[in-house]
Amino acid sequence: MAIFLTGESRVIIAGITGSEGRKHGARMIAAGTRVVGGTNPRKAGQTVDLGGTGVPVFGTVADAMAETGADVSVVFVPEQGTKAAVIEAVDAAMPLVIVITEGIPVHDTAEFWAYASDRGNVTRIVGPNCPGIASPGKSNAGIIPADITTEGRIGLVSKSGTLTYQMMYELRDIGFSTAVGIGGDPIIGTTHIDCLAAFQDDPETDAIVMIGEIGGDAEERAAAFIEANVSKPVVAYVAGFTAPEGKTMGHAGAIISGSAGTAQAKKEALEKVGVKVGRTPSGTAQLVRELMRG
Repeated sequence: MAIFLTGESRVIIAGITGSEGRKHGARMIAAGTRVVGGTNPRKAGQTVDLGGTGVPVFGTVADAMAETGADVSVVFVPEQGTKAAVIEAVDAAMPLVIVITEGIPVHDTAEFWAYASDRGNVTRIVGPNCPGIASPGKSNAGIIPADITTEGRIGLVSKSGTLTYQMMYELRDIGFSTAVGIGGDPIIGTTHIDCLAAFQDDPETDAIVMIGEIGGDAEERAAAFIEANVSKPVVAYVAGFTAPEGKTMGHAGAIISGSAGTAQAKKEALEKVGVKVGRTPSGTAQLVRELMRG
């Protein structure tokens, strides 16, 4: 099994005619993803060549869903148009929207997240500013390289795209059920807790890796959720042990103030509930390896 994205998922690409949509669409198809269409209201009716595969372009998400049965949209729309693209997908009741775009104003994210919530959370939003979701051997939606790991029984949820790739590569001999990059913006759709709950319920995920970073309290809240709801072993890494106070590091959400949001505080909260926490990505991978061997 996999969480959120499976081999049966039917994917469309919002912004399919742009350079990023074309490039990553072709890569997704090469990885075995069922890319069934894309959207661009100005180019409806055209066909886009993605690595030798012709993919139809629709004017709206609703049209694409009606014609193809799509249940996933991957958004490569530029930041100024992302809010409208997500709201359109919510109006069409698209089950899963993965927002790759970075640089989206926080106000826009708050608005489309609240819009989805007000409509009953029929649409799961992953991101923005995220690498997407990869279920190795099944499907790949976003920008995660498809050839860096194998199918296995580890679940991964991560704020950082780069650390997602590193962890998948370091544990490629064990493999992953699903890797979810949730993004590092201050406001995101799907959280660590959402993924932890899904992995807990997935019978083919045996252990969970959680990658966080400085800033906010998402990891502390995840620790409380793990203590109350997760029986599977969890290994974590928190990026930013050497980050200077008061400076944004990499992601817009990665800023600390005083003792709040520090890597050390997050490490202590996780270890308090029995989560093993690595000091480096490689050290974290080794903890997972030892756990799986045991």
